[in-house]
Amino acid sequence: MENQLGVLNALDAAKTQWYHFTAIVIAGMGFFTDAYDLFSISLITKLLGRIYYFDVHSAKPGTLPPRIAAAVNGVAFCGTLAGQLFFGWLGDKLGRKRVYGLTLMLMVICSIASGLSFGKSPHGVMATLCFFRFWLGFGIGGDYPLSATIMSEYANKKTRGAFIAAVFAMQGFGILTGGIVALIVSAAFDHAYKALPYNVDREHSTAPQADYIWRIILMFGAIPALLTYYWRMKMPETARYTALVARNAKQAAADMSKVLQVDLNAEQEKVDKIGIEPSNSFGLFSKEFAKRHGLHLLGTTSTWFLLDIAFYSSNLFQKDIFSAIGWLPKAETMSATHEVYRVAKAQTLIALCGTVPGYWFTVAFIDHIGRFVIQLMGFFFMSVFMFALAIPYQHWKTHNAGFLIMYSLTFFFANFGPNATTFVVPAEIFPARLRSTCHGISAAAGKAGAIVGSFGFLYAAQSTHPDKVDKGYHTGIGVKNALLVLGAVNCLGMLFTLLVPEPKGRSLEEITGENEEDKGQQQASVANVPV
Repeated sequence: MENQLGVLNALDAAKTQWYHFTAIVIAGMGFFTDAYDLFSISLITKLLGRIYYFDVHSAKPGTLPPRIAAAVNGVAFCGTLAGQLFFGWLGDKLGRKRVYGLTLMLMVICSIASGLSFGKSPHGVMATLCFFRFWLGFGIGGDYPLSATIMSEYANKKTRGAFIAAVFAMQGFGILTGGIVALIVSAAFDHAYKALPYNVDREHSTAPQADYIWRIILMFGAIPALLTYYWRMKMPETARYTALVARNAKQAAADMSKVLQVDLNAEQEKVDKIGIEPSNSFGLFSKEFAKRHGLHLLGTTSTWFLLDIAFYSSNLFQKDIFSAIGWLPKAETMSATHEVYRVAKAQTLIALCGTVPGYWFTVAFIDHIGRFVIQLMGFFFMSVFMFALAIPYQHWKTHNAGFLIMYSLTFFFANFGPNATTFVVPAEIFPARLRSTCHGISAAAGKAGAIVGSFGFLYAAQSTHPDKVDKGYHTGIGVKNALLVLGAVNCLGMLFTLLVPEPKGRSLEEITGENEEDKGQQQASVANVPV
């Protein structure tokens, strides 16, 4: 493409080199923290119930009342949704780099603050915890569009998918680390402060020191983020933002000359020429955007929304599934610290077997078989395994190993499938000046799905028998029917995947038609046909 800027050509054609890996680590550490913070809450909800809602007359240990459980689990998602929209928009207005350090500091401060939640009454502690977790989510939300956009704009066109997916794959390590930290902390406290099971000694089954456990687990999330702050601040602004949005060719060439260690010319006339073309001036709410990218945006938002309903709901009734198949003994037969240990052990095993490998399969194959195929295949297998778990549900109650394998496979195909691709594609198919915003909108739709998944299924997965329902809840549709609904959600995901184009192996400007003068060529390049 003769009209392509030299500096962007150099990035597209660059061999995989050291700066690519540093970019993956710097952007990925934010994701590591995101996953750690968002998933670690599910490790400690039972402990919070025991500490703050203990009732000496109850035969079962204290549990969080439904509304509080929903707030503690879901408030960070609400913050994330708001953060994705706000920082996504800000990333296109001020530049990726300027906003990047801000989101990280917010995550560090709020991780520490949520571990220091205080209050005279249980409701007071929960309210401060929810307050800080909302703002923690807000910071995490900003990391989604910014990390994806920065990585996509730094990458070369041959391995761009793998690089963006590798940033996202750090999530797997975050979840794993959450489990490992909880295991170490709870084991240490269990060893140091012996406590009897609840059914032996109700009063002393929760050691007073157990209150430190959940605080330490939450505060640990600040450490990895803090370690990468300095490197984030040293990263130059992406050349695509500097040249195509800020229109500063000299700065773009200077920044990338340092990064790529080659001499690049500033092509200000070309930048000015590209800037005045109609293909580079339409806004998000224009007819032109609707015509070119309307269906793409519908595709990226709907698939991410549907995926997250399935992904987050199954994550949240993980603990109940473990109890149902006998992985977690009944709560009253354990002390508080031992229960944290058992929940963390189960979650860590699932992460090791199903979660982490799936992400890296995507990294390995995304630039060979393409985003479209991986996403379609992932949704297909997720629905197959959800139905396979749901239909003979009674059978699985006596066959724990089989259930666990199927459950792990569902997670494997979420991560070697739509969980990774819904993050990658929105960072590639929209124009530079709207890229961060559109990624933020897609991600926010995903978080809306996570809210439906976590709030909705907290109630829906309750037993249909009134005597088997958790305290404070109404009867639900039961785990079996909840799994059937999720299978259907994944089938819908397959349908909406058909709206998403395949950006594999092409330069970002070729995909979005930003540098092309010939209009016929432009429309062909964004034709909505998967390759």
